[in-house]
Amino acid sequence: MTAGDDLDRKPAEAVRLAASRAEDAAVALAEIRRQLATARPSFVLLFVPNRLQPDEVAKALRVSLPNTVVFGCTTAGQITPRGYEDDALLAIAFQRHHFRVASILFEPISPVSIADVVSQTERLASQFRATPGRKRLALVFADGLSKQEDILMAALEAGLKDIPVFGGSAGDGLRFERTQVLRNGEFHSNAALLLLLETDLDFSGLGFDHFQPTETRMVVTRAVPEERLVLEINGTPAAEEYARLVKVPVSELSPMVFAENPVLVRNGNLYHVRAIQQIHGENGLTFLSAIDDGLLLRLGRGKEIIRTLETGLAVRDKDGEAPDFILGFDCYLRKLEIERKGLDGKASEQFRQHRVIGFNTYGEQHLGVHVNQTFVGVAFFRPKGGAPL
Repeated sequence: MTAGDDLDRKPAEAVRLAASRAEDAAVALAEIRRQLATARPSFVLLFVPNRLQPDEVAKALRVSLPNTVVFGCTTAGQITPRGYEDDALLAIAFQRHHFRVASILFEPISPVSIADVVSQTERLASQFRATPGRKRLALVFADGLSKQEDILMAALEAGLKDIPVFGGSAGDGLRFERTQVLRNGEFHSNAALLLLLETDLDFSGLGFDHFQPTETRMVVTRAVPEERLVLEINGTPAAEEYARLVKVPVSELSPMVFAENPVLVRNGNLYHVRAIQQIHGENGLTFLSAIDDGLLLRLGRGKEIIRTLETGLAVRDKDGEAPDFILGFDCYLRKLEIERKGLDGKASEQFRQHRVIGFNTYGEQHLGVHVNQTFVGVAFFRPKGGAPL
């Protein structure tokens, strides 16, 4: 298989895909059911656009997929076999021949009980016994407005130990009103869903952004950490000082300005984005990741985003084969920047060529760390030997 063999021309072996752009949840799920008629899934991931009401989706699920295990979340956009979309209900059926799954719902997660998360995760990992010759990984979907993902990921990493974990925070378009995760036919806010997967497929984790640090530094001098709220930067009202550093009036600060001018925090030799969500009050800044007094930040400068996307997605297995599919979690701020620059067509083409499916998030989970403005994914490779499904 070569780059350019998109999921329409050469369907994935390990998953079946379905999508509907219908405006009515019942019609959309009926279309999904018909498209998945020949699938034999262990479970289905359902990524829900913000124009569909979760309650209506849950009601339609009971009619259209009553005997299917369905997980998922609300989103800030979807990545379908067409590329970026905003209004598609996307279903990914993980074939039972290649996948087993176990799950936990952590509810509530605000505040996170670290001891409870660790103990439940350890119990799940021990009860979900590994099959010889198969591999395990974990996926996590969290309420994207809970402000708890940093602590949650630290607890999950402690409980999962050597099992790698990837995922994304549920979205709500650009409304930032309510985000939800889906388990057992019901949507939940203030919750996180952990899926423990076992597969016979080789897989490889992905995680990359397109920013590099500048020499412009800033120090958080007043914060409300539990709210991810910064009130002062460099001893000055936060929005005022940030606007000065990025050279725009405070009145013109917007999600687009935040997307193109992120702040970075250093972790060892790596820099991670601490994305700004919105202005709080007159001069506060609400962040999408953990923030604290005294934190040293640097202003980030973007590299060429399509080139970094192409490079980051060009993963191969040990035999040089391209993935069967890539499950992707892409920050909504990346999508905003790409759309403003008129590059959404080129980005969608990269997703098609590299067989990416997934959703746009309010935050990304990568190997125990909660990050922002990052593409996180899992590349699954075709099984060797061509066993029938």
